[in-house]
Amino acid sequence: MNARLDWGDFATLLLIADARTLAAAARRTTQSRPTLMRRLNQIEQRLGARVFERLRTGYVPTAAGRELIDAGREMQSLATEAERRVGDRDKRPAGKVVLTTTDTLFTALVAPELSGFYAAFPGIVLDVHVSNLVQNLTHREADVALRPASSPEDRLVGRKLGVIRQAIFVHRSLAEQPLDALPAVGPADDFPYPALHVAMRSTGLLRNCTVQVNSILSMHQTVRHWGGAGILPVYLGGNDPDLLQIGDPIAALDTDLWLLTDPDLRNTARIRAVLDHFGSSSALRARLQ
Repeated sequence: MNARLDWGDFATLLLIADARTLAAAARRTTQSRPTLMRRLNQIEQRLGARVFERLRTGYVPTAAGRELIDAGREMQSLATEAERRVGDRDKRPAGKVVLTTTDTLFTALVAPELSGFYAAFPGIVLDVHVSNLVQNLTHREADVALRPASSPEDRLVGRKLGVIRQAIFVHRSLAEQPLDALPAVGPADDFPYPALHVAMRSTGLLRNCTVQVNSILSMHQTVRHWGGAGILPVYLGGNDPDLLQIGDPIAALDTDLWLLTDPDLRNTARIRAVLDHFGSSSALRARLQ
């Protein structure tokens, strides 16, 4: 005979022991009195021993029953403590958070915030995936995304941090020269940013484009070190002391910047810490201006 009890059996015994009668036990749970009686009879049959004496005053544990009930209470206590520890651990901002963003956003907005972030949350490991490809948060390819978007995907939640604006920048050493006399750096032909290609033509920079690269960060470094003119995000070029903005931002390139996560994760302590720190940073927002 198999006398092994599972946690459901122990829970039934504890319920009856605490309630003293099957009727009172049934009122404390969704199980009916006949169901509880049937479960108790099955437990006693498997054990081959009485667990409770059925008295007129109620159900009283036998010696064997007291041993089982004591063991059940110990199991219940251990389970409660384990749940508390796991719950507390998830409430503390600790553990790994996968953040996905672009190379330029990481360089200009995230990296300058890291020292302050780790001073506040030393228990978090920030695993940054720098990619110009959109990683899927709903498929848990990342936990948090800092990305440009006209609007976030329907299932994602987060906050809009501001507007990414772009403008023409030149090296300060060339500021006195006419813009149409300067060489320009632009996106490679296969760079997947149609609006930028259009802006290169509309601003006239395409006519003098002598260097083409396939990333915005490379465009910034080319203008910075090689000279010439290029269209760059204001958060990147405007915070570079070697560069000078020419004219107003190009309105056609304005894009919202979002900090996003999956709704199932937003109340997790470590995710909340990342969202709150980067989302409320006045220094980060100032770099967008």
